[in-house]
Amino acid sequence: MKFLIQLLLTIITSWLLQSFLPWWSAVIAAFIIGLLLSGNKGISSFFAGFSAIFLLWFGYALVIDINSQSILTEKIASILTVNNKYILIMITGVIGALPAGFGALTGNRLARLLKKEKNTEHYS
Repeated sequence: MKFLIQLLLTIITSWLLQSFLPWWSAVIAAFIIGLLLSGNKGISSFFAGFSAIFLLWFGYALVIDINSQSILTEKIASILTVNNKYILIMITGVIGALPAGFGALTGNRLARLLKKEKNTEHYS
């Protein structure tokens, strides 16, 4: 359940941020959500951030492909020597998903580190 909440919040936050900011705002969104929802384990947080941005970027690239009647996708695929336009769309999703996954993992680990330091009592 925590995974799905993190996934949905990351998609929504990233979509909102990317409406006004550059592509790397997806990493910031994944970091913030990973920081706020630190109840997940590290690997679960990574895959929530990874999956969220993969789905967002894959879906957006697919919509652009459909709306442009595949003109741009086929030209870019031929430049990059990719045989299939859908492979190019998947590569687009992975390129955005990897940094976002690491952003979510970093946020998760930072939250756990801060909680650990907060719970440690220091006596003089």
